[in-house]
Amino acid sequence: MYSHTTVGANDVPRAKAFYDAVLGPLGIEAKLVFDTAIGYGLAGGPSQFWVTQPFDGRDPSVGNGTMIAFAASERAAVDACYAAAMAKGGKDEGAPGLRPHYHKDYYGAYFRDLDGNKICVCSQHAE
Repeated sequence: MYSHTTVGANDVPRAKAFYDAVLGPLGIEAKLVFDTAIGYGLAGGPSQFWVTQPFDGRDPSVGNGTMIAFAASERAAVDACYAAAMAKGGKDEGAPGLRPHYHKDYYGAYFRDLDGNKICVCSQHAE
C-alpha cells in the first residue's frame, strides 16, 4: 500500500546534508540524487522518502498536523538521529524519551527540518 512520502525543500543540497546526517543512523541513505530532488531508502530497497523542490515552483509549505515518522530498531538510534538534527540546525519539537501515553515501550524524538517539516524518529521495542 505504501509507495513513498515527499517533503518540500527550498535548498536541496542543504537539505541533503541535513538528512544524510539524520537518517544515517537508521541505515537510510540517499539513493537517487538530482539537482532538485533526493530519494532516500534502505540499502537494496526503493527510494521511499523524497526531499524535493515543489514542482509548481512555489515555496514549500508545512501542513498543520502533518508529520513523517521513521522507525528505529533501538533507542540509541533515536538519540543519534535527534542529536544529528540538532547539530545540523533542526528545531526541537520533543527531546528523545519514553511516550507512555502511546504505549509503554514507545521511545521517540520530534524535530523540524530546515524547512519546517515535522519529523519523528521512534523505537517501539522494549530495552
